[in-house]
Amino acid sequence: MILLQTAHVSKSFGAHRVLRDVSLTIHAGGRSGIVGLNGAGKTTLLKIITGNLQPDTGEVSRPKGLKLSYLAQDAGLESEQSIWTEMLSAFTSLTAMEFKLRDMEKMMSDPSLAPDTNTYRQLLIDYDSLTVDFKNKGGYEYETAIRGVLHGLKFSEQDYDTPVKSLSGGQKTRLALARSLLGAPDLLVLDEPTNYLDMDNLNWLEQYLKAYPGAVLVVSHDRYFLDALAKEIYDLDGGCLTRYVGNYTSYARQKEAALAQQLRDYNRQQAEISRLEDFVRRNIAAKDTAGQARSRLKVLDKMRKLDRPGSERKIAVSFNIKRTSGREVLQAGDLNIGYPGLTLAQGLKFEIARGERVALIGPNGIGKSTLLKTIAGLIQPLSGQVRLGSYVQMGYYDQEQHGLDRGKQVLHELWDRYPHIDEADIRTVLGRFLFRGDDVKKSVADLSGGEKSRLALAALMLQQANFLVLDEPTSHLDLPGREVLEESLTGYPGTLLFVSHDRYFINKIAGRILCLSPGGMQNYHGNYDYYLYKRSEQTQQPPVSPSGSERAEKTAEKKQYLFKKEEDRQKRRRQRKIEELEQDIARLEDLVSRLEKELYLPQNAQNYENCLRIQTDLDQARAKLQEQMEIWLSIVEGD
Repeated sequence: MILLQTAHVSKSFGAHRVLRDVSLTIHAGGRSGIVGLNGAGKTTLLKIITGNLQPDTGEVSRPKGLKLSYLAQDAGLESEQSIWTEMLSAFTSLTAMEFKLRDMEKMMSDPSLAPDTNTYRQLLIDYDSLTVDFKNKGGYEYETAIRGVLHGLKFSEQDYDTPVKSLSGGQKTRLALARSLLGAPDLLVLDEPTNYLDMDNLNWLEQYLKAYPGAVLVVSHDRYFLDALAKEIYDLDGGCLTRYVGNYTSYARQKEAALAQQLRDYNRQQAEISRLEDFVRRNIAAKDTAGQARSRLKVLDKMRKLDRPGSERKIAVSFNIKRTSGREVLQAGDLNIGYPGLTLAQGLKFEIARGERVALIGPNGIGKSTLLKTIAGLIQPLSGQVRLGSYVQMGYYDQEQHGLDRGKQVLHELWDRYPHIDEADIRTVLGRFLFRGDDVKKSVADLSGGEKSRLALAALMLQQANFLVLDEPTSHLDLPGREVLEESLTGYPGTLLFVSHDRYFINKIAGRILCLSPGGMQNYHGNYDYYLYKRSEQTQQPPVSPSGSERAEKTAEKKQYLFKKEEDRQKRRRQRKIEELEQDIARLEDLVSRLEKELYLPQNAQNYENCLRIQTDLDQARAKLQEQMEIWLSIVEGD
């Protein structure tokens, strides 16, 4: 059953076209993800889907009575009510039924109403009917559902009476997510729901949405989340939407193959365009071949020119080191961290050796960023020690970018740090991080979160430190930016210690996990999947394996693969035919050219029999050439 469809939707803001002929279908029970660059139009598309924005052209179709819940990006819940009262508002129909049942019970217990009257008997019938309806609609489970969602998003029973307006921004965002999940809508539309969630929250949300009976449409930069949940990925690129069957990893693999094929098609077309243009230049003025040249011009005019694929702007990061550190990079002993009057963690003891890639994880507020700042020397430990090894040069990345001077221009923020580097080279580095032209004259204060992140990464790259301490390095980067950073850090020859909520990033980079908890610090020698596996052993629960594809997904992906394989086979067959025709055409063109030259040679011009023979061969060659050209033209124009 189709829950929602968009057909040929387009949207522009001024002269900027955001969406172009976008079509999308959401089926009952579907699990769909939307990905794309920052600013690609993902939020615009969600607003159109949910009726919060009207498209310029196209239409959105929804069945009558569709229950839809939309969580906007970073949308914190604003309310004067308590947490519990606000969550109850998701079940107004059930609470109204419950109040009516209580009223009916009072009426039935009224001694003035005789049991043998028709009024009383009708009251019993109505009460029985309403009770069944109340039960069937979940009337006896909705409070349990509220408690389950609040617990999963880390709100305790002691929080239930807390006014919503007194919560922090992150808590309000989590509460808005909780409110969206309740009420059992047919379609959940979620824009970046994983913001402000720690890893325990994320794991709970994944399991909740997997079991959710309705359909889910989600925009997310969290690739691990999309791997766990999505059965199809819509890629929004250049205003156009392309559907891929499977989770994020499957999509990334399919898109890479598609881009490679598009590049081959582009290069082949460019070669064909050059060949046709060269023929036109050489033959347009010649009497005997002008018609053929005009035919080729016609093909060029009608040809749909392909854009070069993979032309979107990406950062170019390359981390290196000036010198190698000693074997021991960091040693922490009996370390207590926090602030005067507030101890966040105590008794920490760990070491990091040269070349290790260590991820620091733990619940929000546990002290991960404080530990990194303590290691970086930005704050002093409450007690204990942090000791760096020999020849260790540390580079620190702050997720809040407090180290940037808001009063400086982008160019001078970087150049003042490295005055020995020429301005042209500084501009080149900034260009690699997408600051081009007048962008370098922007004030740091006017930069977006993503731009500040790129500027801080540029400064870190130039430092060439052999020990990188990174606090949420991916938080403001889009998916291509995260992938570029991953590739760069994978080849980095130094040592890494980082905090990240991006589990996909952790899985790809980390070789060791340090888990900070109220009980201290636990050490796991492996990536994030290994950490989950070991934790499941400790809690005697089956491990979560979001990277595994379910049977239905595999079947759908196989069908897509076979369809694509057949499509590619037909393309190759058609291309071989075109290439064979082009070889015949080139051979016939050479033959016509040679026969024309022979016809006008003095020894043949004076010999009637030779002239007749050559003219006959020339006519046959020209006729065959015209025939092959028409076949070639019909195939090319039918592309």
